[in-house]
Amino acid sequence: MQILKGILIVFYFIVCLALIILAMIQSKDDAGLSSTITGSSSNNFFEKNKSNTKEGRQKKWTIIFGIVLVVLCIGLGTIYTL
Repeated sequence: MQILKGILIVFYFIVCLALIILAMIQSKDDAGLSSTITGSSSNNFFEKNKSNTKEGRQKKWTIIFGIVLVVLCIGLGTIYTL
């Protein structure tokens, strides 16, 4: 059980560092609340294919690493209570 704890802790720290780095290098979304209130949305080619850009991939990986982090937190909490 100690080996499993050690492996999960190392994996946890790697995921934490990757999540911090991904969150820091992302660009800020400029649309914000003002576009919601005014109802302005641009339906151009870039907006439709935004997930294929570098920013879209970074956002997707940030979400994936966030989910992995939550799963690891629950797993480590369960293992440490045993």
